[in-house]
Amino acid sequence: MTAFWIAHVKVLDPAKYKDYTDIAPQAYKKFGAVFLARGGASQVLEGESFERHVVIEFSDMQTALACYHSPEYQAAKSKRDGHCIAHVSIVEGLGD
Repeated sequence: MTAFWIAHVKVLDPAKYKDYTDIAPQAYKKFGAVFLARGGASQVLEGESFERHVVIEFSDMQTALACYHSPEYQAAKSKRDGHCIAHVSIVEGLGD
């Protein structure tokens, strides 16, 4: 059953955040991530406003979690820590 990584991000320091975006794709590629939404126009109707919304599809929950906890992603995450506010959730899909 597919799983979706859903992130809402407010960038505080674009130059430092770029250090994250430069290396994070290594992890996504390794785990077969498919980006369904990244940035783009959005409108927050309820809750806190974030400038970036990202939806990434993975083959299953285990793969999505493995990507997040991987050394590759954690190295990228360490580059963004303190330079953005991020809310990240992984949600299981509905299945076939």
